[in-house]
Amino acid sequence: MYTYPVSLTHDADTGSWMASCRDLPLMHSVGDSIENALSEAAFGLVTALAIEVDERRPIPTGSAPLDGEYLVSVPLLVAMKAALHNAMIETGTRKAELARKLEQKPPQIDRLLDVEHSSRIETVELALRKLNRSVTLTITASSPSDMRS
Repeated sequence: MYTYPVSLTHDADTGSWMASCRDLPLMHSVGDSIENALSEAAFGLVTALAIEVDERRPIPTGSAPLDGEYLVSVPLLVAMKAALHNAMIETGTRKAELARKLEQKPPQIDRLLDVEHSSRIETVELALRKLNRSVTLTITASSPSDMRS
């Protein structure tokens, strides 16, 4: 669900690969190889999601890849936090209200929504349930060639 199409551009002058994402225009990263650029793109996506949360904008889910784009997923916990952020926007739930529902203090909710903070996955799942959302996990086999569309 939070897997994004990433474009790579090779810079012949520096030999580096620059990554960008049309779904998250603020995401940019660089690597010295395709594999490194894709790895760095995952970090760049997390940073771009953090900006969207800070700006209180809905986080887009990834669109279908175009020819030549690579699919890069954010970590599971980050995806769940993005879903929680979106659920709060969709339901009009404020942080203080979620804190009451979870019997937590407001600073704990700030950390719960911080995509760069390592929260307990169970707590994020509980918060999603409080907003009438459920989490489903699917694990599939893939190969490195599956990353490119």
